[in-house]
Amino acid sequence: MTDALSLLSDDCEYRRPAPGVDRTVSFRPVELPRDLDRLHAWLTSEHVRPYWEMGAPLPAFRRALSERLDDDHVTPYVGRVDGVPMSYFERYWAAEDPLADHYDARDGDQGIHLLIGPEEYLGRGYGTALLRSMADLAFRHPGTDRVVAEPDARNDAAIRAFERVGFRPRGEFRFPHEGKDATLLVCERARFERSFSPGALAAEAAAADADDPGDAAAAGDAEAATDRDGDAGSAGVER
Repeated sequence: MTDALSLLSDDCEYRRPAPGVDRTVSFRPVELPRDLDRLHAWLTSEHVRPYWEMGAPLPAFRRALSERLDDDHVTPYVGRVDGVPMSYFERYWAAEDPLADHYDARDGDQGIHLLIGPEEYLGRGYGTALLRSMADLAFRHPGTDRVVAEPDARNDAAIRAFERVGFRPRGEFRFPHEGKDATLLVCERARFERSFSPGALAAEAAAADADDPGDAAAAGDAEAATDRDGDAGSAGVER
């Protein structure tokens, strides 16, 4: 299922057409020298800063990003649309994350954080398309049967974006590590794979053709715009 939709290229870990937006989305691992200035600009932008804790001056941001890259439990990515960098994602092992203190984490569970950087990509369906693709990448691991997220409980747009991809709410909790009230969202492998059926993809394309306004998770916290994204106005940021 997944392999038929995904193509690998030299510098990206994942690539696939996204019918809902009629574009190709891809992810490549973050590289510190290559991405430092770009990510700093995104994470200090007004639509992202309220939901991320990495909006520090450049020297401090460099240290924080370097620590992220050295952390074995998380993999940071640059998300691209038709080859253009426009989003930041983190895929992490939930059982090794502070989130594990707040739900029944299993060893194979993976979590997603995300944000959309340039504002021109907000509210156009890209957050949902990228989020679906990152979940697809996570489910490639044979030991992963659940993918989770913990967006800010106030970020309705981000939560809706996760729900469109197959995530379901499991309640709210106080997440001191992130300084927020969060909504726990869980996506089961079986539900997610059903969303990748030909019929489901055709329905998504038809909705897009009908000018469905539904994709909104990008600017404020969808935590998946890393946890910080969803796709819409502020839904492109999920955290």
